[in-house]
Amino acid sequence: MGDLPESPMILLSFVNTELRDCYHNLDAFCKNHGADRKTVEDKLRSIDYRYDARLNRFC
Repeated sequence: MGDLPESPMILLSFVNTELRDCYHNLDAFCKNHGADRKTVEDKLRSIDYRYDARLNRFC
């Protein structure tokens, strides 16, 4: 996944921080980081987190 952390827990923290501070949605985050949205969502789903577009975060 390019420059993204491999550990799901560290990825969760990184993505949620970036979404809070820099991006208005997950698609913008993925585009800027050259990441596949499905891959990010699948990795975080493996630790029982889902993207909530209304909150713009994984919870």
